[in-house]
Amino acid sequence: MFLHLGRDVSVTLRDIIYIQDFRQLDASEENRRFWQRLQKAQPVEDVSEGSPKALVLTDSRVYLSAISPLTLKKRAEFLTRR
Repeated sequence: MFLHLGRDVSVTLRDIIYIQDFRQLDASEENRRFWQRLQKAQPVEDVSEGSPKALVLTDSRVYLSAISPLTLKKRAEFLTRR
């Protein structure tokens, strides 16, 4: 099953490790350090057209999506129920 992240980009559900609200990356110093480490460790693909709402972490890449984390979660749950 594939989860659509925006701009014709989809990832397989089994590759997704973590989804976070992008606004929460600034909520604490620990979150800021986490984001800095991610940027250094993996390629970041911004499919949000400059307005990220969600960070989607996979084994090989970090995606920034304009779709809210809650909507992504609902889509993933719908796909796994099928």
